[in-house]
Amino acid sequence: MARMTMIEAVRSAMDVSMARDDDVVVFGEDVGYFGGVFRCTQGLQAKYGKTRCFDAPISESGIVGTAIGMAAYGLKPCVEIQFADYMYPAYDQITQEAARIRYRSNGDFTCPIVLRMPTGGGIFGGQTHSQSPEALFTHVCGLKVVVPSNPYDAKGLLIASIEDPDPVMFLEPKRLYNGPFDGHHERPVTPWSKHELGEVPEDHYAIPIGKAAIRREGSAVTVIAYGTMVHVALAAAEDTGIDAEVIDLRSLLPLDLETIVNSVNKTGRCVVVHEATLTSGFGGEIASLVQEHCFYHLEAPIVRVAGWDTPYPHAQEWDYFPGPGRVGRALAEVMEA
Repeated sequence: MARMTMIEAVRSAMDVSMARDDDVVVFGEDVGYFGGVFRCTQGLQAKYGKTRCFDAPISESGIVGTAIGMAAYGLKPCVEIQFADYMYPAYDQITQEAARIRYRSNGDFTCPIVLRMPTGGGIFGGQTHSQSPEALFTHVCGLKVVVPSNPYDAKGLLIASIEDPDPVMFLEPKRLYNGPFDGHHERPVTPWSKHELGEVPEDHYAIPIGKAAIRREGSAVTVIAYGTMVHVALAAAEDTGIDAEVIDLRSLLPLDLETIVNSVNKTGRCVVVHEATLTSGFGGEIASLVQEHCFYHLEAPIVRVAGWDTPYPHAQEWDYFPGPGRVGRALAEVMEA
């Protein structure tokens, strides 16, 4: 089996999808000849031509609006927003048009588009290249929200997203592009070539959207995370020696509530970890669901670990970033409660 970085896995997903279906088109800023700012689309234009992989003007609203029109016409656009931070000019198109086409047409039209966007921090990108806006999408009926944590899932989930008849927000944690970053910034990053989830089939496969994965089994406390924070949670469990069960959500909307409830009912404790700002972050929704469905099994209050309620600070990257130290202290807190 091939070994791939997440960049290569994302590219392979688009390659496989474009080869199987002539209606799949890829476009965005610099994705054609240049191959994307992170090189996720490198080589696709040379292979499939300028009508199926092409550059777009610097206009996120125009990019998404064009994709919606293409989808209504019958195409399947897979669009790249260069950074998740840049999607705000297109938010109206995403939430008022793409998310509502199926509902407003009574099912006569669907909107099979994928909006890929690098998300999160850990690369010293500062306030305009490090945001995690997933909660802005999970609040919108009609959207699906996917956040992979490794190359194997990235390819399978992206293929499933491209084949889905409805709009999918596909958030790619940029800190994971080249290795499973666990928050220990002082240590060298292990490359995906040395990680089991760096093994990626070269042909077609799909991972169902809406199904979480248990990355570490345990009986003392459940840690719920997604994206980069999955690896941080695994590192915190290892560092503290606490018998934590780590759930990788993979999909935020739809959400695999069954896996969450079964785990928390078993452990009796819950820590929720995400990189986005704490207030109104998706962790609040998870905590509410756990309280509603697992209240009589809880042995301690639910604890959230998240980013600060500030813009992402360039000078204090590793204080803002929920690293294994902060997650480890949360694990200790719920175990002592």
